[in-house]
Formats: sequence, C-alpha cells, structure tokens
Amino acid sequence: MATRPQDLAPKEIVAELDRYVVGQGAAKRAVAIALRNRWRRQKVAPELRDEILPKNIVMIGPTGVGKTEIARRLARLAGAPFVKVEASKFTEVGYVGRDVDSMIRDLVEAAVKLVKEEELEKLRERAGEAAEERVLDALGFGGGIGMGFRSVAARVRGEPEAEHAPAAGGAREKARAQLRAGTLDDDLVEVELQERPAPAVMPFMGPGMEDMAQGLQDMMQNLGNNPLVSMLGGGPKKRKRKVKVKEALELLTQEEAARLVDMERVTREALERAQSAGIVFIDEIDKIAGGDVAGARGPDVSRGGVQRDLLPIVEGSNVNTKYGVVKTDHMLFIAAGAFHVAKVSDLIPELQGRFPIRVELEPLRREDLVRILKEPRNSLVRQYTALLATEGVDVQFRDDAVDEIARIAADVNERMENIGARRLHTVMERLLDPISFDADTLRGQRIVIDAAYVKEQLHGVVEDEDLSRYIL
Repeated sequence: MATRPQDLAPKEIVAELDRYVVGQGAAKRAVAIALRNRWRRQKVAPELRDEILPKNIVMIGPTGVGKTEIARRLARLAGAPFVKVEASKFTEVGYVGRDVDSMIRDLVEAAVKLVKEEELEKLRERAGEAAEERVLDALGFGGGIGMGFRSVAARVRGEPEAEHAPAAGGAREKARAQLRAGTLDDDLVEVELQERPAPAVMPFMGPGMEDMAQGLQDMMQNLGNNPLVSMLGGGPKKRKRKVKVKEALELLTQEEAARLVDMERVTREALERAQSAGIVFIDEIDKIAGGDVAGARGPDVSRGGVQRDLLPIVEGSNVNTKYGVVKTDHMLFIAAGAFHVAKVSDLIPELQGRFPIRVELEPLRREDLVRILKEPRNSLVRQYTALLATEGVDVQFRDDAVDEIARIAADVNERMENIGARRLHTVMERLLDPISFDADTLRGQRIVIDAAYVKEQLHGVVEDEDLSRYIL
C-alpha cells in the first residue's frame, strides 16, 4: 500500500522535495518538520490539540533560490490548499489596494477547487458511463425503442439487414464497443451542452474592489440557478454543438460529473481542509518591513499598517468567506523576502513573534546551477528537449554544454542583478532562439548542443556589458 503524503516522515518529505528543488537543506528541514507536526497534532488528545499552533516560517534569501518552489511543492505533496500572495499588494485599510482578508478567501477558493477536483475524479467512471449513453443517443442508437436512427438509415439505403440492422439492443452494444475502441472518435456528433456563464464585466469597480465584484457575480449566478427562475425560462442555458465524438465524450463526462458532485459536502470538506491544512505563502514581506527606515516615505506610508492588519490573520481569527466563516488559527504561514535593505527585526515585534522559525537560503553557486539544469524531474533541459521533440527535432545536451550554460548564468548574475535560477531561463531562451524559430524546417534532425555551440551563440551577448544588461 502506498504511503500517504501526511504519513511521510521528515526525511521522506525532504527526499521528495529534493526531486524538484536543489540544495537549501535548512529550509527543507524546517518545512518538513512543520508538515509532520500537523500529522502529530492529529494524534494528540482532543483537549490539547486545539492548543498546539503551527510554527510559522520566514525564509530569508535572494530571489530565484527556491523559496516559492519549496512552499508550492510542499503543498502539492501534502494535498493541501495553497495560495501565494505578495505582501506589497496589500495596503492599510483606507488606502487603495487589496485587504489582507482576501488572502484567506483566495485560500478557501483554492480548497474548494482542490476538493471538487478530487470528487470529480472519484465520480469520473460513473460520469463517463452516463456520457457514453448520451453520445450513443446522439449518434442515433436509440435506447431500446425501435432500431435506432442509424439502423433505420441503413435499411433505407438498402444495405444488408443482417450486417447493419441487428436488434435494437445489439446495435447499441455494437456501437458501444466501437465507441470504447476509439473507432468512432473522429465522427461528428451533435450534443446538447450547458453553457458556462460568461464572467460579469463590471467597469465601475475600481482597484481593491475585486472581492465585491466577485460577490456580485456569484449572487447573479446563484439567482440563475434558482429552480423558480429556471421554470420561468431563466437560469443556465443549453445549446447544441457539433463536435467530434472524442471531444463530446470528454465534455459530457465533465458535465455529468459536475452534476453528480455534492457541493454542500465539498464546501464542508474544503473549509475544514483550509482551516487545518491550508498553507499561505506571503512573498516580499521585506517590502512592508521597517516603517521608519530610509526610503519609507510617500507611497510606502502604509507599510506599518499592513503589518498591523496582517497580525490578527496570522495570530488566528475568523474570516468571512462566501462559503462560510473560516478560522486561521491552524493555517501554516510561510513568509519570504530577500531582506537586502530591511531586516526581519524591522517587522513589528508582534508579527516577528508569529514567525518563530527563520531559515536562510544560500545564494546559488555555479555547481548548484548545473544541478538545477540536470537533476530535477522538471529540469529546464528536459523541458526544452520535450518541447522541441513535438516538432520532430531531437535536441541533445552534452554535459560540457550544461556546465557552460551554468557558468554564463553565474557570471551574469555576479556582474549584474543576482536573480538566481531565473537567469537560466533567459540564457536558455537566448541559446535556443534559432532552433525554436526554425524548428518546423528542422524536422527529423538531431542537434547536439556542446560547449562550443553555447560559446558561439552567447559569446557576443556575454561580452557586451550593455547588451547583456537588456538581453540576459
């Protein structure tokens, strides 16, 4: 039996994170312990369980070293709702901007989506069977009355009855077998599908009023779903579409699964999961630190206010969402920032106290960049190789080419702004620009990329300080 994510020991959690993020052992240990503590808390006696609060984490390190990726991968590993927000987008109440409560509403939305997707997957088989019946009906193979349109059509054309017009049930089962075998995938069929309501356009809503706009849109949608409105001709509309059988099966399966989902149960489960397992990643928290440091005037006047508004959310409070009230007491908050100018100690003392675990992430060295290019399951080398393979171009990276790409990225990072592993994206794009542009004419070719090729493509850019500033 496979080990469930919540049953993983800290060492196993770190091993899973190692598959996607290179280095940063201290940060991985901290989040692994935080995740394991959630499992431990569930095993504690009920009278003590509510007293055990998560130990929030603040990650300190330059951009592009893996802070966000660690938090995102942790959430996926745990099957937990996850939301990433930027502290600099929030403003003190009274200023233009989003209020801090919106991060919790976003988390609940993520939880509902996550639980709904899980339910849809469980119901997919039942929904697929219902979709199959609707496609067979649409193809003309009636469900037990008469012979079905296709059988009748075959008779009208004078085709042999034994071959084309068996009993009604037999014709339908024969068509079902063809449907499952995929032989009818490219046939066109006309099916009736429920229209998805277009998002409401509300031009009168200004910045910072996104939540109000969403609330109005949801209210209009709920009004449309009212049975009385539907009886009077309102509510969700249906329209007929002519699509291929394969696409019709997928669309109808989604529609049938959505119809089978118990949204009340989904909402209850989502609220519980958001409260007990939600992870909120607050990036750029250093941008709201130090209300009195140099440069904290003008537009940054509300930074201290943002911290004070953020404090009750992190401490534990009740937040109203459209799905109900959610408690933030047992959510895990992970904050991150470069802290080049400000320091963690520049945050207000109360907020500092709510982030007891502090881990520093190391700047990436050339050896780290080599590993990032080669080791992770979603490495850039694998990504670009797969992308170009879709055009029939076989691109192969030699080890010396990977070393040279990492050397160039590290060199540019050192001479200009250090953006960590993100520099690899710009270097790789520039390197593969000619191949990507002409890929349609290179079908069937094998292109070997070695150190000499990398130097030839990037020599002029790297040497020209002004040019590299804009391109790399």
